[in-house]
Amino acid sequence: MSILITLPCILFRRPLLSLIFGSVEKSVMDNSLSYLFITALSYPFIALYNAGATSFRTSQNSKLPMAIAFGSNILNIIGNVFFIFTLSLGVAGAALSTLLSRIISAAIILILLKQPKQDLYIDSYLSIRPEIETITKILKIGIPTGIENGMFQFGKLVIQSTVSTMGTTAIAAQAMVAMLESFACQASIGIRLGMMSVVGKCVGAKEYEQARHYIILLTKYAWIACFICCATILFPIKQITSLAGMETESAKLAIWLTRIVFTYKMIFWTPSFLPGYGLRAAGDVKFSMITSTLSM
Repeated sequence: MSILITLPCILFRRPLLSLIFGSVEKSVMDNSLSYLFITALSYPFIALYNAGATSFRTSQNSKLPMAIAFGSNILNIIGNVFFIFTLSLGVAGAALSTLLSRIISAAIILILLKQPKQDLYIDSYLSIRPEIETITKILKIGIPTGIENGMFQFGKLVIQSTVSTMGTTAIAAQAMVAMLESFACQASIGIRLGMMSVVGKCVGAKEYEQARHYIILLTKYAWIACFICCATILFPIKQITSLAGMETESAKLAIWLTRIVFTYKMIFWTPSFLPGYGLRAAGDVKFSMITSTLSM
């Protein structure tokens, strides 16, 4: 499935980017085409890593995927320094570093999945055959969840395409704020993954009151985590833009945007997203899909 997504992203990357961003500066479009081509090659490796990481998490081993992700990010940072500054490859260097780190992550997770010492392991990848009944059950949850996530990604594309008409200053500021916003969610996303596992087990044991209890409790924890992460970024935002080497106008705009976005993010992001994942873990995917689609 990831290969089927990768092919059109590569073959039709110019019309796709033109459709989303319209008329932008030639240098921006050229860099975008290069970045999309290289990073699209990594989509199958993201899929392999995510599938493997999920297998470990269901076996109560969430530390291993965390360690691999941590190592991958460190490798990506080192790769960025090497390809961008040493080899002077620019945006293509950043994309190449991302591709290589994702390939290595997928390779490590696939090798570790073959080790017999863990609860869930695979003897041979070549012996795997599709089980239609199991796949159908997964898709009943996966497709509505995918539609829901797709709606939010569509919303991001609409914002990005609007910003792209405002020039490189606005593009740089919006990119910085989007990156910081993503970083501010990571602790809550970690709690979200734990919630899905805990609630799924409660529902499997038909302990529905416990499931409800943990959805509320973990949402509160995620809310506190999101507040702390946002505050941690919000107060030193001037130093962050300075460290990133942003131009003066882009930095001013990024600071202003961050103060606005993070103020309402601390209040609304967690209750908007966390309870929905609890519902999905309980098998109720339609409600959150309809809510997200209508709100978007």
